[in-house]
Amino acid sequence: MIKELIKKEQFIPGPLALVMNPFFIARRGLYVHVRKLAPQITGKLLDVGCGTKPYKHLFHAAEYVGLDIDTTLNREDKDIDFFYDGNHFPFPDKSFDSLLCSQVFEHVFNPENFLKEMNRVLKMDGKALITVPFVWDEHEQPYDFARYSSFGLRSVFERAGFEIIKQEKSVQDLRVLVQLLNGYLYKKTVKYRILRILVTVCIMFPVHLIGIPLGRLFPSNKDLYLDNILLAKKVKDIV
Repeated sequence: MIKELIKKEQFIPGPLALVMNPFFIARRGLYVHVRKLAPQITGKLLDVGCGTKPYKHLFHAAEYVGLDIDTTLNREDKDIDFFYDGNHFPFPDKSFDSLLCSQVFEHVFNPENFLKEMNRVLKMDGKALITVPFVWDEHEQPYDFARYSSFGLRSVFERAGFEIIKQEKSVQDLRVLVQLLNGYLYKKTVKYRILRILVTVCIMFPVHLIGIPLGRLFPSNKDLYLDNILLAKKVKDIV
């Protein structure tokens, strides 16, 4: 039960995550945006890069299908329905009414082909909810290939046959620096379990308590933010 609670707090951060999750600010920001836009995503849904399907409960989909890259770890520990070989999604054309792809696109080395596959399996006028980091350190190395500005992300999706319905930015204020500080402390202590726990509780937690309200007091900066969030609609097929 404790293990399940900790797993839940990683992606759906509540009060407990404020103490124990170094990435509370980023995860909370993403959760709020995904929850707000989730009602737009209906019908048969494909979660691309689904992992443990942390946002599944937010969607009232007729059918929820998870797709992720084919690795030994994913086959053993994740809640995945189908596996991606790195080239083709294993589904016929126009199989899905909607699509979710959260914090995955930066790990895609062949974005044009990846977007073609997303376009191919989505029905015309089907909607896609996409989240992609902007200000973040390298992670899941060596499979971290890109960062996209809001303009770059809009451009690549429009070229792939999508119309942008809504574009938002998560955590566009001084909390960006607070999150980066805690991310730095986490990476420097993650290999040492006891030290990491001490630093998380004794340093990162107070940084959250001070930094979050302080960050909201300072003016926002729409040019410096943690994550991009897109709601897009397929408007044409890409051959």
